[in-house]
Amino acid sequence: MSGALRAAALREAHKFLTRAGQKRSQSRRTVLVVSEAALPDLQRTIGYVVADVSGRVVGRVECLMYGRRPDVPDALAVRSGFLSRRRRLVPAEAIERIDGASGIVGLRVDRETIRPFL
Repeated sequence: MSGALRAAALREAHKFLTRAGQKRSQSRRTVLVVSEAALPDLQRTIGYVVADVSGRVVGRVECLMYGRRPDVPDALAVRSGFLSRRRRLVPAEAIERIDGASGIVGLRVDRETIRPFL
């Protein structure tokens, strides 16, 4: 990700995460709290930017990871780093909100707490 794109993504993530107290309607495609009922809808998040609780970019959603049940994803595989060489496993429980309008997945944890894999 180039410096200008990364800066733009950081600004968008910060604006998105600092608007948490505002009421948003479902028609604007924003989900404030992700429940288990919304987890199957995570398929649309592939390619979204993932930002931690501080607004720092973690990476982009690469794919969904399934485990306990084949129809409900347990985690997101997020690629980051130069040429997207690093992957992190973001548990579905760590997702706080999804903003479909800006393409950002907001987490409720810091990026240092997210485990790297592969």
